[in-house]
Amino acid sequence: MATIRDVAAKAGVSAATVSRIINNKGEATPETIARVHKVIKELGYKPNVVARSLTSRKSNTIALLVPTINNPFFPELARGVEDVANSHGLNIFLCNTDDEREKVNNYLVTLRERYVDGIIINSLNLTNKDLEELDANGIPTVTLDRTFSTHDFSSISVKHRVGAQLATKHLIDIGCKRIGLIRGPEDDLTAVQRMWGYRDYVKDFDWFDQSWIALGDFSVRSGYICMKELFQRHPDIDGVFASNDLMAIGLLKAAHEWGRKVPDELAIVGFDGIDMSQYTAPPISTIKQPIYEMGKMAMEELLRLIKEPQSKPNKLELDIEFILRESSMK
Repeated sequence: MATIRDVAAKAGVSAATVSRIINNKGEATPETIARVHKVIKELGYKPNVVARSLTSRKSNTIALLVPTINNPFFPELARGVEDVANSHGLNIFLCNTDDEREKVNNYLVTLRERYVDGIIINSLNLTNKDLEELDANGIPTVTLDRTFSTHDFSSISVKHRVGAQLATKHLIDIGCKRIGLIRGPEDDLTAVQRMWGYRDYVKDFDWFDQSWIALGDFSVRSGYICMKELFQRHPDIDGVFASNDLMAIGLLKAAHEWGRKVPDELAIVGFDGIDMSQYTAPPISTIKQPIYEMGKMAMEELLRLIKEPQSKPNKLELDIEFILRESSMK
């Protein structure tokens, strides 16, 4: 593999001159610049990216922190980020944090040391201090969705409470009399907002109390377990809003085992609009988030902050869409 010294020797210049030309620093005659680039091409020389980032404090790399890659929501989000980043010649460093504070902290330390050009973050375990330290190090950030947004930096989320209201109202409108909720984790802001959207429509019914809400963790398994709990507590349940599509898939299995026909005896609505929700039996009605578009917008906002470091942050809240499918067609 060719080195910078090989390029310098063949071009008849010093290694320092080659370095300056590669990094667009200092002066050299047009003839020298052309000769050096010609030799670089002939030898197939590839500059050391790490060394260049140490010099320029830029790496042409963007980091994306997500809580898990097991939920199909996040790969689709990452694809939106990646497509925009790649179109601008940037690389993506994907960080799977498992929603653990220690992993989030370790990644942030590593990313500062590697001089990433910006970070997009979706994590419950992010603090205002984290964002301030990144800002102090000249690293712009955009937070997404589940991350708290009461900070002074750019953020993108969707109207979770409105989506939950639409889901619950739909179940009421099709004639459901006893509607349960399988919610997400207690410390997840999106889960809390969706829970309040559900409560907005059921809180005044005389049958409603907290026992109609089962606590899940956004996994298929938790949807299955929570639905069995709701069947045991309330055998007369005839409608369920699941706070994400994965839990809705799990509760479909529980309904089948309990002998409940969907949608005739149990209507179901999920949340997210992941692709697999349309391939279940029956397909699941859902509140669709603009997942891919959210990733694209986050990357576009980060590019704006990189190019205009003194610009003001943007806080965007995106619309959702109700998708009617067989799981709630009565």
